[in-house]
Amino acid sequence: MTKRFRSVAAAIAVGGLSIAALAGCSSDASAPADGTVTIEIGDRPTADRPEDRAYFDERVAAFEKANPDIDLQPVETGYDASTFQALAAGGSLPDVMSVPLTEPQGLIKRNQAADITDALESEGLLDALNPTILALTKNSEDRVFAIPTNAYSFGLVYNRDLFAQAGLDPENPPKTWDEVREAAKKITDATDAAGFSVLTTANTGGWQFTGMTYSFGGTVENEDGSKATFDDTPSTDALELLQTMRWDDGTLPENTLYDVQSQGQDFAAGKIGMILGASDSYYNVVQNLKLPAEQFGIGGMPQSSGTQGTLSGGTVQIVNPNASDAEKAAAVKWVEFFYLQRFLDEDTAVDDARASNEAGSVTGLPGLPVVNADQYSEYFTWIADYINVPSENFTPYLEASADIPIVPEPVNNAQEVYGALDTVVQTVLTDKGADIPALLSTAQSDVQSRLSR
Repeated sequence: MTKRFRSVAAAIAVGGLSIAALAGCSSDASAPADGTVTIEIGDRPTADRPEDRAYFDERVAAFEKANPDIDLQPVETGYDASTFQALAAGGSLPDVMSVPLTEPQGLIKRNQAADITDALESEGLLDALNPTILALTKNSEDRVFAIPTNAYSFGLVYNRDLFAQAGLDPENPPKTWDEVREAAKKITDATDAAGFSVLTTANTGGWQFTGMTYSFGGTVENEDGSKATFDDTPSTDALELLQTMRWDDGTLPENTLYDVQSQGQDFAAGKIGMILGASDSYYNVVQNLKLPAEQFGIGGMPQSSGTQGTLSGGTVQIVNPNASDAEKAAAVKWVEFFYLQRFLDEDTAVDDARASNEAGSVTGLPGLPVVNADQYSEYFTWIADYINVPSENFTPYLEASADIPIVPEPVNNAQEVYGALDTVVQTVLTDKGADIPALLSTAQSDVQSRLSR
């Protein structure tokens, strides 16, 4: 990515929202007599990221020039699960800040985010956003409490060259888990590669296992995160599939201890045919690890039957619940300007795409959009001359993602849950006789104790 894109990504990246110097104050004061509205904006990059900080400050200056009646006060406050509740209780949240996509429902119940429906409507943003993702930010009365600015969902990443060698159609990747199993066997039989692989370490095994559970129609936690829910048929079916592919079919690698980087290295080297990932896996395996771009393919998340679901994550922007109507309006304008403008304004889209392309960075990478389908399509029309990725290789993913429901990550102690489930996945892949119901029962008790703390 270019420096410009790196700065935006740094502010909204999933799992990268914790920023030092958590300071600030709520802004429930009325606007000055001259009509100027002052709001605090969170997520200013820290001084140890000078390029990102400079870009952020440039965008603040540009916004204030375009909106002379709004005064922005940037602060470094960012989302940190260990401190957020204390900041909220003390009234020290900025007027607008990033939080993970897992958080809105809990924030709504605790009255920790403002209802911004009217501000979104006034700004013309409400209908421009992806309704599927926006639904995760609404209450039961269809009111909106957050603005999605970044999102991903699991799909099936595959090596198109290995597909062709195995007699598979690279344009039609597997859509069901039965088809994944069949394709993995063909790849393993026809090449030296393992047909399929999953992550297993550093909480990534539990993360992907959660995604598989969703695709089998199950859950890992209940809606409010108070109860572990994976000691059931969908999770069992997901693990039994991995067990069968590992020990009966022989289509999973003998190396069972993979993190994102080590798995990506083997995938880029042509040692694995299929893995789970989002469209931004392209950055790692193509840009960083040098898989030829034309060999990268991605389809939708395989389903057990029908359309059960796929794990989704991302980032949303919330507004301080004490904000006035004027402050809400100003906050929405800032979010649109900083995070969404390139999807909504042709000149901005073209300028950013041109700069990215000229810098030799990945440009025009498709993914799970935060804007609606028509707006997203128009965005790619605007930047068509600067796209430097094989867009057609993402078509199966985009088509499938339009139909598969997205399910957010667990809302309570997700990383601890994933860590506990890492062990379950590792055991299934290293112990041929692993007792899956017993493993899940033990993990369920462990996770429930964590959720009850």
